[in-house]
Amino acid sequence: MPTTPDAATSRNDEVDRIVEGWRRARTDLDVAPLAVFSRISRLSRYLEVARRGAFADAGLEGWEFDMLSALRRSGDDALSPGALMHETLVTSGTMTTRIDKLVARGLVSKNRSPHDGRAVEVRLRPDGVARVDAAMERLLEAEQELLEPLASEGRLVLADTLRSLLLTFEADDPPER
Repeated sequence: MPTTPDAATSRNDEVDRIVEGWRRARTDLDVAPLAVFSRISRLSRYLEVARRGAFADAGLEGWEFDMLSALRRSGDDALSPGALMHETLVTSGTMTTRIDKLVARGLVSKNRSPHDGRAVEVRLRPDGVARVDAAMERLLEAEQELLEPLASEGRLVLADTLRSLLLTFEADDPPER
């Protein structure tokens, strides 16, 4: 369980020890980035455990949650495979395989668009809605718990800071999965 902010500021964490070790070992290097990215990396491990648990509780894998949540957020629970590729940052071959697996599990349907017979539409089925909603509820509970040590203002400042950094990357080149 995370410590309170007061306790955290009065002692060093493992990253502080790592940074200090590198400062001693390589005085010629500016190791300041480690203080940020090593913490992000370590926090992402806690988040990954929380995400896996939330998804498993709903009977989903991480990629399944990504697909179903993209559909759920779409407004009418339907997207084209191309829109899903854009939302989930995967290749067309990967997308085809993933859609077929979700169809086989009865979580989505894949049909020709009623508006354009050449286009395909992927739509959530009731079990897909139930599972993604359950996973999202559990995920938000877990993430709330992870953020518990931060006051509301600290959460806003952190979100704004991370957004500023992320926008510099998203503008140029989205990551591949």
